[in-house]
Amino acid sequence: MKNENLYQYILGIADNSLILGQRLGELCGHGPSLETDIACTNISLDLFGQVRSYFQYAGKVAGDGRTEDDIAMLRKEREYLNVLLVEQPNTNFAYTIARQFLFDAYHLMFLEELQKSSDLTLSAIANKCIKEVRYHERFSSDWIKRLGDGTEESKIKIQEAINDLWPYTDELFHQTEADKVMVSEGIGVDVTKLKDTYYNNVSSVLEEATLEVPESKYFQKGGKKGIHTEHLGYILAELQYMQRTYPNMEW
Repeated sequence: MKNENLYQYILGIADNSLILGQRLGELCGHGPSLETDIACTNISLDLFGQVRSYFQYAGKVAGDGRTEDDIAMLRKEREYLNVLLVEQPNTNFAYTIARQFLFDAYHLMFLEELQKSSDLTLSAIANKCIKEVRYHERFSSDWIKRLGDGTEESKIKIQEAINDLWPYTDELFHQTEADKVMVSEGIGVDVTKLKDTYYNNVSSVLEEATLEVPESKYFQKGGKKGIHTEHLGYILAELQYMQRTYPNMEW
């Protein structure tokens, strides 16, 4: 492949949105209210739209005829490079919102920097996506505040979700070898520089929601290197079913 590092870098960005979009899609028809159900479904559709742009570009970079569908549906589990956070299950609505918020706070910062990429295609995708992600971040942070400063039960549940998902946040700021190469070429975002601002922003929202900021210093990692939790296999079994069952199927 002409530019393996660029291809891997694109996958590392897009797989986060792909897997998170699939997780949110599971809620279609199962949200706690009609308005919230539709909102989560729309966020899922936004993420899949972003994924299409990334994977179409990845297909061009690969230059071997693979399509966006091939890249999305026909890789093996260890070839997906999403962070562990986005593959965590929808245990309850609090977990869905906590996972969304912890990712959105990062995603918005990341896209703000990706707009400055010397790669005009990635810059254009980021410029297009950031409008949607601003809404995602506002939606999830508002829900954090509503649940945290709501009833006694909602406060307990959202605090539990934040505590359980917190160990997956540090991986957002790990760099793969492809990341480092892309940063050195002015294409990629140096995520290590976003870490302090991220935790300050997240902590500010949690405090406003009268929630405690977790003090845990133990963090999980591996997703960016293709080492995943048991949850991803189940996600892919559903995501890839049609393409695996009916090879070369076209809509």
